[in-house]
Amino acid sequence: MKYHPLGRTGIDVPELAFGAASLGSIYFKVSQDEASEAVAVALDNGINYFDVAPYYGMTTAETALGKALEAKDRSTFHIATKIGRYGDKDWDFSADATKRSIEASLKRLGTDYIDVIQCHDIECGDLQQLVDEALPTLRALKEQGIVKNIGITGYLLDVMERIAIEQQVDTVMTYCTYTLQDRRLGPVARRLSEAGIGVLNASPLGMGLLTERGAPDWHPGNEKVIELANAAARYCKAMGSDISELAIKFALSTAGEFDIATTVVGTARAENVMRNIRWAGEEIDPQLLKAVEAILEPVIGAGWDVLPGNGGKAGK
Repeated sequence: MKYHPLGRTGIDVPELAFGAASLGSIYFKVSQDEASEAVAVALDNGINYFDVAPYYGMTTAETALGKALEAKDRSTFHIATKIGRYGDKDWDFSADATKRSIEASLKRLGTDYIDVIQCHDIECGDLQQLVDEALPTLRALKEQGIVKNIGITGYLLDVMERIAIEQQVDTVMTYCTYTLQDRRLGPVARRLSEAGIGVLNASPLGMGLLTERGAPDWHPGNEKVIELANAAARYCKAMGSDISELAIKFALSTAGEFDIATTVVGTARAENVMRNIRWAGEEIDPQLLKAVEAILEPVIGAGWDVLPGNGGKAGK
């Protein structure tokens, strides 16, 4: 496993990080034994950065991750969780909510400090409240050692970059913006890195878009994006491959070009952890990549609108 510095945090992150949302049974039922096995396999194979949030499974993902890590040496792994989002349409960046959220997360995670605390999906909440209340509260907690680093997450890159630079946060995590289909994060990540801000790329499969199963019904991608992603998936299958493999290999093999420190991939199954690790160590098929890029070419770099609480359609 390769490691890269996460901005100025002092943390060296693995090229492949563990997205723990699935531990909250948000896609399918996950037992604690399954969650613990997936986490143990990750740790045993060098994945020591775990990203979670109170919103994932309505706190159940944090609880499952905490139980999976409770017998592990705390110095051997890093936990990133979030504040601010507590439901599909529930954002609160007030000082009181921030303090309460961190206190509850610490208990669920079984730890007395959080390596990276992130403000969740900031563009959907009150940005002024974020700046006036949440971030000052987090800075005070950082001085106390309760949180080590402060970050923001979201989808809208212009908002993310502006707030990150103005507020000089430590990390930025954005989702679905550096994939086979959408590469807009690249130049933004380079600028953030030059400012000393660590960049994390989440969901290189585009929230199910770049999988054989295809985008779920609730996916906010516009119709053309979904149509061509499905066509690319069919092509990969016809060639005896899996578009998910190509997508993960692409994200990992090109991240360094833009100083993206790590790629966060969600899973709740040990076999999927091992599969992703195997893909991380293999070369990408250049001919397959070229053919898939030709299929996706009309929508490469096309994003979608994100509306508060749910998805939105965009594009023509």
